[in-house]
Amino acid sequence: MAGQPPSNQASWRLHAHIMAASFVTLFQWRLNSMLLHENEILLGVKDQIELLISQLDAARSFTGDVGKILGRESGHGSWASELRGMLRQAEDFVDDFVIRAYGQTEIDRKDVIAEFGKELQNINSRISEILNRRPPVETPMMLEEIQQFLRSNFVYDEEKETDVVSCMLNYINLPYDLKLSLLFCRVFLGRYGERIDGLVRVLVAASLVQEKPGELMEDKAQENIDKLLSLGMIEELEDHWDHFKVPSPYFELSISVMKAEDFFMSTANSDSMVPPTARHVSIHDADNTIPNTNSFLHSLVVSAKDGLSKANSDCLRNVLHNAKLLRVLNLKNIKLKNLPNEVGQLLNLRYLGVTHSELNELPESISNLRNLQTLDISWSGYEFELSNGVLNLAQLRHLKMYRPMNDNEVRVPQGISRLRNLQTLQGIYAGGGIAKELGVMTQLRSLEVRCVSDDHADELYFSVMKLSMLRKLSLTVERVRGKGKGRGRRRRSYKYENSFFPFLESFSSPPPLLQTLELVGRLIEMPLWLGSMENLTKLYMCYSHLSENPTTILQFLPNLKYLQMGEAYKGRRMEKEFFRAGGFPKLEYLDISSDDLVEWTEIEEGALPRLKQLSIYYCMELMLLPEGLQHVTTLQILDMWCVHEDLIRRLSPNGGPENYKIKHIPLVKYRGDMSHGFWGR
Repeated sequence: MAGQPPSNQASWRLHAHIMAASFVTLFQWRLNSMLLHENEILLGVKDQIELLISQLDAARSFTGDVGKILGRESGHGSWASELRGMLRQAEDFVDDFVIRAYGQTEIDRKDVIAEFGKELQNINSRISEILNRRPPVETPMMLEEIQQFLRSNFVYDEEKETDVVSCMLNYINLPYDLKLSLLFCRVFLGRYGERIDGLVRVLVAASLVQEKPGELMEDKAQENIDKLLSLGMIEELEDHWDHFKVPSPYFELSISVMKAEDFFMSTANSDSMVPPTARHVSIHDADNTIPNTNSFLHSLVVSAKDGLSKANSDCLRNVLHNAKLLRVLNLKNIKLKNLPNEVGQLLNLRYLGVTHSELNELPESISNLRNLQTLDISWSGYEFELSNGVLNLAQLRHLKMYRPMNDNEVRVPQGISRLRNLQTLQGIYAGGGIAKELGVMTQLRSLEVRCVSDDHADELYFSVMKLSMLRKLSLTVERVRGKGKGRGRRRRSYKYENSFFPFLESFSSPPPLLQTLELVGRLIEMPLWLGSMENLTKLYMCYSHLSENPTTILQFLPNLKYLQMGEAYKGRRMEKEFFRAGGFPKLEYLDISSDDLVEWTEIEEGALPRLKQLSIYYCMELMLLPEGLQHVTTLQILDMWCVHEDLIRRLSPNGGPENYKIKHIPLVKYRGDMSHGFWGR
């Protein structure tokens, strides 16, 4: 390192210490997780594992404070780099041990455990030897070294250098789990288009969240994301509030750190060479194939443009055969018809996502994935059904399904209630006895049921009322198909015109902790129990076709933050009674779509005191926005999609007579067709 210029030395030392500390923490979490879940095979080596965890505590105290340990002597960087490299090897050995220990006879397993014990002793000795050679700490990290690092890694406006340096210091001072979560957000998941709840599941599966008895890792992952949001290191997308992005300069800072470490790798096409040291690989817009990867791979995400060609889909089989240590596998839009049997050999796999595929079944080997936490098979083949093999996935926490056929429901095997760790169950059909089983799955936090019909609705509602831990509930009625009365573009509003929710009045006591509720289907009247849901923050009412004013009940919900009324109201006129002064005290996002709405006359001054975004979709008959909208001063975004041309002209800043209602709104968007061109602001 002596021959490198000072800026590269600073950069190298900075990366080495940051990531050495992170590796120590991650490996320690991995060992603690093993003690929680692998007691059956670890009894003979438990003391050695606990000793190793103690050793890692000592190592972490030496690597954790970057501000004190980063000096100008190259010995500091080499010491940290050596520790990191050793822990990488140790982590791979632990994962390989788990694979080898299961599937062995009792005698052979004893030999494998004895070998594991000897290697643990070796690891402990190597950590002690490395710690004893740690150079003395003399010189603190200097601001000049951070500046040299920034200048050597990416280009930015010199006028912004102070802000960029401040962001770098904020990053360095993050706790380990937050630092790793931020880097994972940026490099592994990309800058745009990821849902926050999906990120939670990936962070847990990738072992970036510490597991503790009695605590849900998902709650800790969500807490970390909330902290990053509050620090401004990630942001919610302005038009998709449940999606995130990494803003500048954290966007550039995080990618520069990961490139230098070669720990994550992201590429725009599948022809790029994957570095041999890469542990986490993300390939976006893959054209033809998936590149060969190393045997140390822990995470692989592939998103294809138009699906992989049939001739090259065999490359996935080769990748899976080599990547025995894989923990996260997420395949998007690759149009697979069959998932290779080799996926069943990935005994460390915790996250399996195969979305926008053509799968109609999963391989029988799926039942071998004893550590699988998340199975996401949304947008599968038309005839997809879930096999009995899924019932062997004892650690499964999240099961997400969606079939683009009929009412998008997926039939699950009887006995699904055996999955006692399941928190998320989405896309299921509850007939055939499944509705009754749901009543004993009291650990569920998110439930989505499709094709709700007369034959099981009562039993379904009775079961749901027992789910005291439920936070999210989505119910879609069975669609009665017939001739719609609509004409042209209006026909979409009659999608559920004859599809009534059966016996909804019997659902009299919704789970008390429910925060998100989605009702898709026609309602005879507004459910009175909605007014008692004090914890409700998000409500989706789609195709309700109510003749009465739904906001009479809704505007008094104390914590409602997001409201979507998609064809919820069948009337032609909304007056000031819909949005009274003081109504909707915490509402921030309001979406309205209606083929019937012609007049929206008034919003009382003092209504919607926190509204940030108003979205108006498919209101082709609406000619005027309401009087009083100009008093909603908190409004930041007005989004209009497929509305009448005359409405747009009246709102135009170029002499539109109704522009005074919206001129205070910073961002006004219009999406749709206009015969005389688009107006801008």
